Amino acid sequence: MKIEVYSPTIRRKEMDAVLTAMVEDKIGPGERSRLLIQTAKEQLKFDFALALRSPAVALHLALKALNVRAGQAVVISALSPRYYLQVIEDLQLTPLLCDVSYEFPCMSCELIEKVIAVKPPDLEICAIVLHHTLGFMPDTASIAELGIPVIEDISQSYGCWFKTDVKVDEKENTRPAENTAVREFLNHGIFYILGLEERDMLTSGGGALLFAMNKRDSLLLRNFAGIADEYCMPDINAALAVVQFKEVQRNIKRRSEIARLYFQASLRTRHKSFISRLEIDNYYSFSLVLETGLKDVIAYAKKKEITLENAFENTIAGLKSFDNCPVSNSLVLRTVFFPMYPRLRSQDVERVSRLIMALP
Repeated sequence: MKIEVYSPTIRRKEMDAVLTAMVEDKIGPGERSRLLIQTAKEQLKFDFALALRSPAVALHLALKALNVRAGQAVVISALSPRYYLQVIEDLQLTPLLCDVSYEFPCMSCELIEKVIAVKPPDLEICAIVLHHTLGFMPDTASIAELGIPVIEDISQSYGCWFKTDVKVDEKENTRPAENTAVREFLNHGIFYILGLEERDMLTSGGGALLFAMNKRDSLLLRNFAGIADEYCMPDINAALAVVQFKEVQRNIKRRSEIARLYFQASLRTRHKSFISRLEIDNYYSFSLVLETGLKDVIAYAKKKEITLENAFENTIAGLKSFDNCPVSNSLVLRTVFFPMYPRLRSQDVERVSRLIMALP
């Protein structure tokens, strides 16, 4: 049986929630969108949030909330999603692309400082948009000390701060009251984008939450509280997302089990894995930076009926190479993404683990 590289974790509970919304004819923005915000607030403890139709809308509003002006610059990683460029250009801003390192796929404070050092003197930087690429969490604390507003995109890292060593009641998917569900959420940004697209950590089938953690920053977002429904998440999507939030502990637990097996298998190959700079586990993905050609490895896996793909194909650097981002250019050609999602069966995880150990 063929193993696909990605599959959204949609179970009966998600299906029933969406069907109920359809039967009740409640598919446009409404009560379920408000329930989604309340459900997310219980886990993230933010002060204010907007439920929007897409991460692109979220980024657009986040930048507008900072009162950016045409001609200003935004620092982004070359391994950020492609849509970042479109949003930045639509606001008549200038993208400043920052490279990453071979060990860690996110921007660091040192690399951002290099970008700032070589920019034109009259080019003012209005924001840094920090994407948690492949689920890795950058050192936002040091980046925030640069004094530039930071917007964090946690679409792929959501839940990396969850504990996975606490027993879960599989029947009710609940935890004992005396146990803390999450580690401290390390927030140093002004705004946060939690994408809920098909391949994000959580999915609503499409959409995003844009939120601020404290009252001061929330005041900037509250200006958009009355935004037109056409920008807001429909209830049919919110219904799916509410269940995803409630099921996240169960899904993170399964992802952590798979990640550990893959990591152990990777110790027996010559290809390299990224190293987390913070002592927080990454359960979004498993990828390797290859010593051999990407096409050869993908073709080899295909013979084993396992689908692999270029980890950075849909990034900015995946569109074209940039002279000031040589590491990102290289990683686009050498980083492979493996299947790692909760719906994988144990026998499938074993097949992928054997593949990792036997890679050419």
